[in-house]
Amino acid sequence: MQVATDNKIEQLRSRLKELGKVVVGFSGGIDSTLILKVAIDSLGKENVWAVTGDSESLLREELEYCGKLGKEIGLAPANFIEIQTNELSNPNYKANPIDRCFYCKHELFSRLLEIAKSVGASYVLDGSNADDLHDWRPGRRAAGELGVVSPLAEAGITKAEIRDIARNLGLPNWDKPALACLSSRIPYGSVVTVKKLAQIAEAERFIRSLGFTQLRVRHHDEMARIELIKDEIPLLYKDGLADRIVERLKQIGFTYVTIDLQGYRSGSMNENINKGGDT
Repeated sequence: MQVATDNKIEQLRSRLKELGKVVVGFSGGIDSTLILKVAIDSLGKENVWAVTGDSESLLREELEYCGKLGKEIGLAPANFIEIQTNELSNPNYKANPIDRCFYCKHELFSRLLEIAKSVGASYVLDGSNADDLHDWRPGRRAAGELGVVSPLAEAGITKAEIRDIARNLGLPNWDKPALACLSSRIPYGSVVTVKKLAQIAEAERFIRSLGFTQLRVRHHDEMARIELIKDEIPLLYKDGLADRIVERLKQIGFTYVTIDLQGYRSGSMNENINKGGDT
């Protein structure tokens, strides 16, 4: 197992060395962090730029985290770039179809290609991994159309392997819970608005402050459906935490506050798609 992973790492490094100067779409998640770190080590920090897109669908603290993390793993400070993306001005994105992510990624990657041209970089990279090739990922179509390179996926590196490699490299976020964009908490077909995104952000921020780790607050108009790791669900009924959550989420604007007994799972909004049902 370790030999196979080592071979994939060498394949990854060799591929990066072929690319020369690169721009990495950097979200602060473990996938893009690993590709950024290996790119810096393989190409030299003067040949690598990291770009983070700022919009209403990103938690404020995540944007700040990206800048700090990039510096910590060796990115040249001048090569960290924040850009404002405007996906909410796109009616196709705002309508929240099942391929919503395509419109967001298309805008982001288009902007990254412009930056790559301005700094003399030949390629834009993303953090897609081998597992993503078998999941519902409309953003992959945008990457393919625009020629974005996905070195982790090319090397066949899975999410589990990424965490193992990141841990061995000493990356500080190797076990950081995944944080998808806030729009992913809204059911397909329900319009994405700044108000909804702000409600989701504040609700998740509050629940996380109580000690819960991996979670999602799914926005069903008047109802908040909370997904927690199953082992953490019983904690709701200690020290009055459930009552505190209900009170705070009603202040935020929800009428009903529920707990999903299936627990946290990535991409739960895709379950109707996977069943072939209505969205």
